[in-house]
Amino acid sequence: MIRTLARLLCLALFALILPFSAEAKTFYWISHGSPADPVWTYFLAGANLWAKDTGQTVKTSFHNGDVPSQQEAIRAAIAAKADAIVTTSPDPGSLVDVVKEARAAGIPVINFNTPDAKVNFNAYVGVDLAVVGKAWAQYLVDHGLVKSGDFVWMPVEVPGASYGVEEEKAIAAVFKPLNITWEVTDSTLDQANVISRMSDYLTANRKKIKAIIGLGDLVTGSIKRVFDQVGVKPGEIPVVGWGNSQDTTGEVLTGYVNAGMWQDPQATSYMALSVANMATDGIPPGFNITTGALYGKDTAAVYDKILSGK
Repeated sequence: MIRTLARLLCLALFALILPFSAEAKTFYWISHGSPADPVWTYFLAGANLWAKDTGQTVKTSFHNGDVPSQQEAIRAAIAAKADAIVTTSPDPGSLVDVVKEARAAGIPVINFNTPDAKVNFNAYVGVDLAVVGKAWAQYLVDHGLVKSGDFVWMPVEVPGASYGVEEEKAIAAVFKPLNITWEVTDSTLDQANVISRMSDYLTANRKKIKAIIGLGDLVTGSIKRVFDQVGVKPGEIPVVGWGNSQDTTGEVLTGYVNAGMWQDPQATSYMALSVANMATDGIPPGFNITTGALYGKDTAAVYDKILSGK
C-alpha cells in the first residue's frame, strides 16, 4: 500500500513538472546545400534524429547555393518567432545582416558546416576549413605526389561559396611557395552535370593535371565515374578531397581517391541543434565544436560502415 501511494505521488509530481520542462520549441535548420548531394542526406538525417530524440520541431530547408533564398528563409524564421536557427554560410559575409536581425530579436543562431568569421553567430559546429585545405595540400606534398611547377585541378560545385573560397586560401598558402599552380572549375550541384563537366575538363587537360583536390563532396564522390568514363586508371592521378559519402569511401578503398576528409555530417547537425537548444535555455555557448579527420585506405572502412548505417 505504501509503495503504491509513493508511486502515485511520483507520477503526480512528474505530471506537474513535465509540462514545464518539456515545453515544445521550434528550430529552423537551413542549408545552402542541395538535397541531391549525397552528403546532405546525412546532415539532414542528423537533424531528423535530433528532432526524434528530443521531441522538438525542426523545420528544414535547402537552398542550392541561392544566397537570397537562404537570407529569406532566415528572415521567415525570424518572423515565425523561431526559438533558434542553425544555418550554414552560403557565401562569405552574406549573412551578416540577417543574423544581426535574428540576434536583435533574441533568437540564437548557430553556424554549422561552413564557418564565417564575418558574421556574429552564437557558435560554430563543424570543420575548420583552413585546416582542411592545408591538410589536403600538405598530404600531396608530403607524399611526393606534387612538386614545384606542377598543376593541380580543383573542381567545386559552387564557385565563390564559403567552403571552396576558404579551402582554396589554405591550399594556396602551401602551394604558392612551392610554385605549384592550380585552377578551380565550376561543376554545379547537379550530379549529371558534375560528371559531364569534370569528364570534359579532364579530357581536355589530362596531360598537365598532376593531382586533383575535390573541394566538395559531390565532385570527390564522382571521381570513379569520371575516371572510368575518360579512361583514367585508379591511382594514375592522385586525388584528395571531401569524404562524407559512401561514394568517396568506396573510391578510397578501391584506389581512385588517396585520402578523404571526414566531417561527421550526422553528428555535426545533431550537435548544432543541441547547442542551439542549450542557448534557448539561457546557457550561452561560449565555444565552438570542431570536427574533421583525414582518412586513407587503411581506415576508410570505418567511415564506410558509419555511412552505411549498419
